Amino acid sequence: MILPTAALHAYEQLTGELETGLYPPGARLPGERDLSARFHVSRATLRIALSALESEGRLQRSAQRGWFVPAQVIGEPPSTLQSFTEMARARGLRPTSQVLTQEVRPASLDESERLRVAPTAPVIQIDRLRAMDGMPVCFDIVVVPVQRAEALATADLTDVSLYETLQQLCGLTVHRSAYTVMASVADAGLANLLGTSIGSPVLVGEETAYTADGTPILVGVNRYRGDAYRFEADLYRRP
Repeated sequence: MILPTAALHAYEQLTGELETGLYPPGARLPGERDLSARFHVSRATLRIALSALESEGRLQRSAQRGWFVPAQVIGEPPSTLQSFTEMARARGLRPTSQVLTQEVRPASLDESERLRVAPTAPVIQIDRLRAMDGMPVCFDIVVVPVQRAEALATADLTDVSLYETLQQLCGLTVHRSAYTVMASVADAGLANLLGTSIGSPVLVGEETAYTADGTPILVGVNRYRGDAYRFEADLYRRP
């Protein structure tokens, strides 16, 4: 795209600031009035530069939020089950987890059916805020039967993979996951955790994970920022 001289100046200034990390993924840019004053251009000229960066995928525009840097989008390769930690590492990102809840409680009726344990059997609930390179991406709630993974009740789950911890401490390997995805919006609590605005889109994934012999290990709900996660799958027609 050929830009007018003034717009090219703003474009180059913004490009330099993006490349040096002044505005990391997910960050909101200053308002157009502030940017126009800084680059000594009109708002109309500034918008030409911003639109050029938008066409390159470096910026996104929101009627509510203004201009911002797209968040790094994560997702499993089609038909491949990966943990959050594995997804991050595969992209050269640093995964972290902040444990918000780790408690033993009675299973609900739905949980007991999905986990194939007795109603009100003890389960471990683990709530974690997951981030990549310090940016909150997902809030997940996982429930595991005590009888199958008692060590998780007291294990330090900060900044670790739950799948790896299950294997190391409990000898349990996740073989497959029955996973459903639906669209939702962030309420005040979730928006605060994920660093987004109330009403922003989120993707909600519900899973039941199994060992190779079909024993359910855990049930969970993952709530991802809608601008930071993509679910992919290979779909086949029946013969």
